Amino acid sequence: MISFSKLLKENRFPQIAALVLLLLLLGLGAVPGYFAGHWQWQQLQSPPTLKQLKQLQRGGLKVPGWQTAEQRDQQIGGRRWSLQVIKKDGSQKEVMLLLLPQKDGKDQPQVEWTEMNGFWQWDVAQERSAEFSVTQPSSSQKIQARFFRGSTKQQTFSVLQWYAMPNGGNPSPLKWFLADQLAQLRKSRTPWVAVSLLVPMEPLGQVETTWDEAQSIGKTVQAALLTSSL
Repeated sequence: MISFSKLLKENRFPQIAALVLLLLLLGLGAVPGYFAGHWQWQQLQSPPTLKQLKQLQRGGLKVPGWQTAEQRDQQIGGRRWSLQVIKKDGSQKEVMLLLLPQKDGKDQPQVEWTEMNGFWQWDVAQERSAEFSVTQPSSSQKIQARFFRGSTKQQTFSVLQWYAMPNGGNPSPLKWFLADQLAQLRKSRTPWVAVSLLVPMEPLGQVETTWDEAQSIGKTVQAALLTSSL
């Protein structure tokens, strides 16, 4: 497993570049508001699909090719997630899908993955960055995600996590911040949904053996979110 210090060294330039761009965008957005006597972040408009996001919170996501065996609100940390147990048509295997949709214009992604780790109290192992693509009729987009093995005393899962957005997805809140700042310059917003997909696997097995299945479900979930909520 890559150490934290090594990971920081390897990713130092992209982080610095992203930070400089974010500060520049914040400056461009804040200066006009300052001279006008008000601040932009005090008047944040709601995302354009807020109604659909609220429906997603209440009723979960329709996943093509899958049946919902159970759906309920689940308190995780300080937030209420939609928890769905889904089963592929014609199969008895169950997969857990947890979704946290943006609730209003001020709601931002923050510490969802940390809170998720605390809720399950699982041991995280074999973690890596993952990437998959989703093709829509008019476009194709790449989604980056966290992929790891999460183990408890009762169950072992392969876990795929990302923030779904209209133009792709990423596990880092910073990516959403940058996309949202650009959207605000166009008088719009970038909606988001935190996605945590849990696929049961062999206890303490190799998470790579589940990758094909996990990414296939991830593609279906992202495509469904694009169609219904984002």
